[in-house]
Amino acid sequence: MTGDLCDNLVYTDDIEDIIGENDVKPKERYKNKPVPVPKSRKVKKKNVINNGSIISTEKEDKKNSVTSGDEGNFQDESGARVYVKTWGCAHNSSDSEYMAGQLAAQGYTITQDKEEASVWLLNSCTVKNPAEEHFKNEINKGLQNDKKVVVAGCVPQGKQNSDYLKGLSMIGVQQIDRVVEVVEETIKGNSVKMFGTKREQGKKSGGAKLDLPKIRRNPLVEIIAINTGCLNQCTYCKTKHARGELGSYAPEEIVARAEQSFREGVCEIWLTSEDTGAYGRDIGTSLPELLRDLVKVIPEGCRLRLGMTNPPYILDHLEEMAEILNHDRVYSFLHVPVQAGSDAVLLDMKREYTVAQFEQVVDTLTEKVPGITIITDIIAGFPTETPEDFQDTMKLIKKYNFPSLFINQFFPRPGTPAAKMKRIPTQEVKERTRELTEYFRSYKPYEDRLGQVYTVLCTEVSHDNQYYVAHNQFYEQVLVPKRPELMGKMFSVRIVDSCKFSMTGELLQESAVVRPAPADPLLQGQVSGVGSGSGSGVLMNRDKSQMFVTSFLVLILAAVARMIYLFWNW
Repeated sequence: MTGDLCDNLVYTDDIEDIIGENDVKPKERYKNKPVPVPKSRKVKKKNVINNGSIISTEKEDKKNSVTSGDEGNFQDESGARVYVKTWGCAHNSSDSEYMAGQLAAQGYTITQDKEEASVWLLNSCTVKNPAEEHFKNEINKGLQNDKKVVVAGCVPQGKQNSDYLKGLSMIGVQQIDRVVEVVEETIKGNSVKMFGTKREQGKKSGGAKLDLPKIRRNPLVEIIAINTGCLNQCTYCKTKHARGELGSYAPEEIVARAEQSFREGVCEIWLTSEDTGAYGRDIGTSLPELLRDLVKVIPEGCRLRLGMTNPPYILDHLEEMAEILNHDRVYSFLHVPVQAGSDAVLLDMKREYTVAQFEQVVDTLTEKVPGITIITDIIAGFPTETPEDFQDTMKLIKKYNFPSLFINQFFPRPGTPAAKMKRIPTQEVKERTRELTEYFRSYKPYEDRLGQVYTVLCTEVSHDNQYYVAHNQFYEQVLVPKRPELMGKMFSVRIVDSCKFSMTGELLQESAVVRPAPADPLLQGQVSGVGSGSGSGVLMNRDKSQMFVTSFLVLILAAVARMIYLFWNW
């Protein structure tokens, strides 16, 4: 395989971290058939409307407001084109899929052509400064091009008072089910803010319901957020400010979403959150219990990929997790961020584990799950990291030679404790990052795989559009011939080449090509859960019908009461 191809294939095992410029991006724009939608009521002309307290339920704590703009900017929102752009993790990707699906189900056209769109929906990430800068630049481009801009994600949730967000409509991370209302009002010229926390029985929940309509970026892959927020207080992390404390979805809701996905032709499920290992601690269950329920509904040949988990919470379940990661319908793969190889630095980061405990996780799973892929993250140049601390980190990386390593320079995020610490000189941080990167690129984890035979599941397209991308049981990337009959299928290959980030396989002549999913996948851009006779589309119609019936009954009761009053005073 040529070096150029290797350079373009940054390992994309997990996108719980920032999606980099080399990660897999959607190749096709969203398309869907418009659905008729009732026209919204016209907004009465007022200078300021403050509805901060008019929308509240027992299940939600909301902070909502609508500020009217120039009514002369009103246009009919039905059929408007919306451009959706996402930064950040798999959780953010799932949120964008849900927002796109709800808009499409209500008659909007989702497009990846930003020029033809009248509305830009920008879903942000707050993990790193560069991600927020890109988000800020995109907002400015949209406004300069007279687009209606709606912002969502962790940035507005965590810092809604930022100067560059003033006057924009905002959607909080737990309010993505309100996206249609927000876009409608924004098109009318109003500035809308939807923030607040979803609650079930007084406790924070995972967020918007999982049975909402969505448009999958990849029709073969379903991303399911199993919880939001976390239990940690990491001193460098801004995400906690946005996602907050842990809130888990009920196991039955997650399992139901998985079952629906398989009925719609999905063959791979990604479980995601800010920390999957913490799942269920707030509702009296655990990650292993959830996974046992899920593997029961995964069709033979389909796969489940577990997202990022921090060491403290996986330590409690190592034996159970090893058993599950050995299951033939679960990828033997785990993303466990260590961030530093020094206990002193980990303490300053408030990571709540030691290097020895991290090593216990890696050693135990490596022993009990043969061939498992474990990947990790490193932050280079944390303010209190001494040269000796950094060398401890290098020793840890050299000990395990992780097949994928996310190397991040320390960025002080405003409002975090680490931002107040005295920084290491930038040049020194860059030097440490360079040393880590050079070592990581010095070894090739797949160079001894020539001739190996693997059963793989094909779900993606390579960056150069020359290959399909499949994964073996260990979620290692295998490039295969770009033959349409292979996409979404399971088959056997022999490895004929390799590079730093992947292997290349040729199809075995005697191999059967099998679709593991029980149905054909939805078309690119087709809305999940709508038009199938069940699911969210029907639920939305049912809600509207119930609202109509309720309103009608109220009118009748009012008329009867009026007649009794007149008769009594006759």
